[in-house]
Amino acid sequence: MDQNDNPTPPAESASGTQGNEQGDKTGVEEQAGGARPSVSELLAAARGDAVPAAERTPVTPPARRASSGTVAADAPPGDTPARSFPAATPTAARVAPASGASKTTSTPTPAVNAGVAKAVAAKPPAKPPAAGPLVQSLPDPSVNQLRRWIVWGSVFGFVAVIGAAITRFFLPRAIFEPSSIFRIGFPGDYALGVDTKWQQQYRVWVVRNSERLFVVYARCTHLGCTPDWKASENKFKCPCHGSGYDSEGVNFEGPAPRPMDRAEIKLDAEGQVVVNTGKLYDWQKGGTNHFNDDGAYVRV
Repeated sequence: MDQNDNPTPPAESASGTQGNEQGDKTGVEEQAGGARPSVSELLAAARGDAVPAAERTPVTPPARRASSGTVAADAPPGDTPARSFPAATPTAARVAPASGASKTTSTPTPAVNAGVAKAVAAKPPAKPPAAGPLVQSLPDPSVNQLRRWIVWGSVFGFVAVIGAAITRFFLPRAIFEPSSIFRIGFPGDYALGVDTKWQQQYRVWVVRNSERLFVVYARCTHLGCTPDWKASENKFKCPCHGSGYDSEGVNFEGPAPRPMDRAEIKLDAEGQVVVNTGKLYDWQKGGTNHFNDDGAYVRV
């Protein structure tokens, strides 16, 4: 038999066969009008993650034609059988780790690799957020504490002054003075001469002579100053302008125009001397002498 009767068909290269098969598949899918893959599937394919067969969406013909320029790379021992990479992928990106682990490194491409299944890498558990640096609070400086005390002290002082002013505003405008009527004891409690023990409290002197007991009101008739009793000189001397009075309060020197006044004096039911400085007896210059009126003295 002649060889020309049964000619042997030329051997087709692996690439040619793969191209024809891919072309046939592409033609069938173009005629079938496959559905477009979702965005999540495109992103998973670009990252190199495997998509379950149940959830895998058929690749559209344009995407398959775009990925037709990929080349096969031998898988390392112990890894998945074979994987496809885009023709433009660098050689360094195609190298898989030597270990049998299913971890792969790939370069994302805009095209989708058809039929590539990869093991889903287990995601490491989320780590708790690292604790921030510990900040130790320093004690407040003494200068700040002193300033704070001064400020609060000023505030409280201001409030206290305002409160006192408001309280004083509602109080009556009265002058609190000692009573003008008071007791000074019994007539026998006083010796002859001038007694000054009531000068500070009631502003009076108690004078006793051989016949009478009377009370001199300690006020200078010149300008109202309080004279001093000079026992060594036996007289009252005004420190303001030098007016002088004898032991009974009668003026004899200085600018004083008349004698000092005398307070009303009486005996109560117990026999004590009651003095009333609200009623005074005077002896005006060139006028009538009231020192001898009833109530101006007490007989002893």
